[in-house]
Order: sequence, then C-alpha cells, then structure tokens
Amino acid sequence: MPTAPAPFKVIANDFTTKIKSGELKPGDKLPSTRQIADQYGVSMNTAYRAMSLLHDRDLIIGQPGRGTYVAERPGQPT
Repeated sequence: MPTAPAPFKVIANDFTTKIKSGELKPGDKLPSTRQIADQYGVSMNTAYRAMSLLHDRDLIIGQPGRGTYVAERPGQPT
C-alpha cells in the first residue's frame, strides 16, 4: 500500500499546481508561513519546509521585509 506524501510536499505541490496553471501569476504575493500553517492545519516548520521546497524549485522568491512572491519566470533559475 503506498504511503501518503509528507504534508510539506502536499502543500508545495498544491502551490506548484496553482503557479503552473496560472491561478497564481508571476509577482503574486503568497500567504505568510503562519497563514499557510493555519490554512493547512500544520506546524510552522512544515509550512516553512513547503516554502523552502518551492524556492528550491525556483517557483517563488522571498523579498526580505516584504514577503514571498511567485517568481517572474517560475521554474527558471534567477
């Protein structure tokens, strides 16, 4: 029986789908880590790991003091 993916991967995959489908567009601001944790009912660490995975996929970019945004060219290294 296959095991369910880790919660942080589920969250990252959800955002990846929204970005690739165009639901979230380049420059769109993403919810804060706290908001993601609350929305998905997970810990802050799990939400942080999801955001880290999105960053590793070159889909998002953090702007210190401003927030996290969809990358201008999602999936393309900056």
